Amino acid sequence: MSSDFEGYEQDFAVLTAEITSKITRVPRLPPDEKKQMVANVEKQLEEAKELLEQMDLEVREIPPQSRGMYSNRMRSYKQEMGKLETDFKRSRIAYSDEVRNELLGDDGNSSENQLIKLREERAHLLDNTERLERSSRRLEAGYQIAVETEQIGQEMLENLSHDREKIQRARDRLRETDANLGKSSRVLTGMLRR
Repeated sequence: MSSDFEGYEQDFAVLTAEITSKITRVPRLPPDEKKQMVANVEKQLEEAKELLEQMDLEVREIPPQSRGMYSNRMRSYKQEMGKLETDFKRSRIAYSDEVRNELLGDDGNSSENQLIKLREERAHLLDNTERLERSSRRLEAGYQIAVETEQIGQEMLENLSHDREKIQRARDRLRETDANLGKSSRVLTGMLRR
């Protein structure tokens, strides 16, 4: 089983190296080659995802005592895959900017600095969007915890209220019993004196 996993690992390493190389070349290629390269990278990213799924299945079949090491490796591969996808998005944005400029007739030299600024701003906006999404998920989780805590608190208050009623009834019975014992004591004392 682990030999299959290691084979998948080697394939994944080769594939991600190829993808990284192609991603860095996308912005510098002529338009026809760029389009072909983007399609090629998309296909290879799908292959990499399939490899990750196969590796994940292999990890699940590994005995629990040995699974920890493989799980850690899987986590790092998934992070690497996420980074590749983000880099690809950025290179596609740069590619789409250049295509737009070509269609609009910009010569590229006059607006090169502007294009670089736009790329940086878009990358920054993508990062901010990802951060906002993560923050939103955290806020939703926090809200859910607050709601659950409120429900637990409500249940505890109800339980305490019931307990208070029980204690009050027990106290009333105790007073009643005490009063009855007092009466009984006086009756017995009166009987003893006669």
